[in-house]
Amino acid sequence: MKILATDLDRTLLPNGKWEADAGAIELFNRLTEEQGVLVVYVTGRNLALTEGAIEEFGVRHPNVLVGDVGTTIRRHENGSWSFDEGWIDHVKRASPRWHAGGVRDALVGVEGITEQEAEHLNPFKQSYYVDHERRDEILASIDELVKGKFDEVIIYSFDSLDGKGLLDFLPNSATKQTALEYVCEEFDSPKEKAVFCGDSGNDIFPLTAGFCGVLVRNADEQLVQDVKMAMERNPDLKAYFAKGGFKGLSGYYTSGVIEGAYHYGIFNDTNG
Repeated sequence: MKILATDLDRTLLPNGKWEADAGAIELFNRLTEEQGVLVVYVTGRNLALTEGAIEEFGVRHPNVLVGDVGTTIRRHENGSWSFDEGWIDHVKRASPRWHAGGVRDALVGVEGITEQEAEHLNPFKQSYYVDHERRDEILASIDELVKGKFDEVIIYSFDSLDGKGLLDFLPNSATKQTALEYVCEEFDSPKEKAVFCGDSGNDIFPLTAGFCGVLVRNADEQLVQDVKMAMERNPDLKAYFAKGGFKGLSGYYTSGVIEGAYHYGIFNDTNG
């Protein structure tokens, strides 16, 4: 089983400031279909926003959707979605102290954060907008209030398009990394052969967890530095940094995903 997993915004989707290659999405769709690739979207988007992206950009439906920053898993078969209830049970067993309401109560009164809209929250995801200029101070105070109390993981990222800091509290068993590991187990495929593509801070865990990592050419510079540092500490980690120039593609967004997939042999020209 060839598994190609990718983040959506500014990774597979060309919705950043860099110019996208015309036809790259159509090429991605065709290659994944023709070469029998299991496609997994691993995204912070919920189901409705993912469906919106599919319609807006013309990307194919995935076989599996890891949504809400790893807290939900759905399969897409015969034109409809089915929820993976086994994932919910797994997270509850693995993170027994997790409690979104407890996290929310602990953060009451913290200045510089605003709870995100209800559609961005769920029982395994408590999320905030953050004053990015004050992030170090804010994150330090949050660590004192929350860290280690709720079987949680705290993930901070920056949306370069609107200048907002994004802060997610998740069970430590329900992240992009652990959800993709679960998907690999469900499809009986070694994680070391699965490819994961990303571009921003909340992709650091799957990019340094033993998958075949791909950073699109427009990846955040801080993420690039963090992944390179992780590779220095652990030479067994695999990460490919899209450069552009491959098959005339730029390496940005979808083109970087395609370049990385060819690098790891997910795509090849003998059967495509």
